[in-house]
Amino acid sequence: MIRKQVGLRLKELRTQLGISQEKFGLEVGLDRTYISSIEKGKRNVSILNLEKIWKGLNTTPKDFFNSDIFKGDK
Repeated sequence: MIRKQVGLRLKELRTQLGISQEKFGLEVGLDRTYISSIEKGKRNVSILNLEKIWKGLNTTPKDFFNSDIFKGDK
């Protein structure tokens, strides 16, 4: 459940910035296929990689998790 939610939130914020998985991956130092697997909820992301993602999205952990995606059964 949480992997799927993190993936949905990452995709939501990344697409709001209007950048591709490939460009985002290059910016944060993670492979495009890794970003894709996170967004699909297939990857258990380490806290260190989450930190890279938050920085790349120009957000904080609090703002990242402050979403309806993390409330209820989505």
